[in-house]
Amino acid sequence: MISTMNSVKPPRMTALRELREAENGSPLSILIGTILSARTRDESTAAVVKTLFSKYKTANALARAKLVDVEKIIKQTGFYHVKAKRIIEVASIIDSRYSGKVPKTMEELLSLPGVGRKTANCVLVYAFDEPAIPVDTHVHRISNRLGLVQTKIPEETEIELMKKIPREHWLRINDTFVMYGQNICKPISPMCSVCQIKKDCNYYKNIKLG
Repeated sequence: MISTMNSVKPPRMTALRELREAENGSPLSILIGTILSARTRDESTAAVVKTLFSKYKTANALARAKLVDVEKIIKQTGFYHVKAKRIIEVASIIDSRYSGKVPKTMEELLSLPGVGRKTANCVLVYAFDEPAIPVDTHVHRISNRLGLVQTKIPEETEIELMKKIPREHWLRINDTFVMYGQNICKPISPMCSVCQIKKDCNYYKNIKLG
């Protein structure tokens, strides 16, 4: 996948890796960034999170932020009324329950409002280097196209990938698959002609048979 992308055009970093490698790439910014990334473009997410955390540097500061001020900052991510309320609520819980530190376990992360398995797994991988497989639409689509899994929903895909892929590779799956899904194996009109793994891809085999 990486070889294919580099031969076409080296891809830009995913938003979460960009946040992780930024100077302020804290677990809190990864968590908030993942919440904000729902149904929006990566470029928007990374820029908005940087702006947000330049003003609110801690969970306590974000917890005390005015809703209208947060809405203005995150507006371009879409659904900003709901997202602003959610991230303030999450920041408040982290501040009061966890002394301002993002929890490190799946169970604790899932207890936060609006945090599902994908978001929790993103925090484990990008904030704490804990092996996990965050499954978004790209990971779900590509895994099914390749024939690694035959699943209907992302939660099923996560379970199947955990069974089939050695644990030492888990940290790289999300970042690689997301970049591949954004640049090569797109939802519509995937670039099969340049893909270097198409010989092992069920989707491509079906196109040829069709």
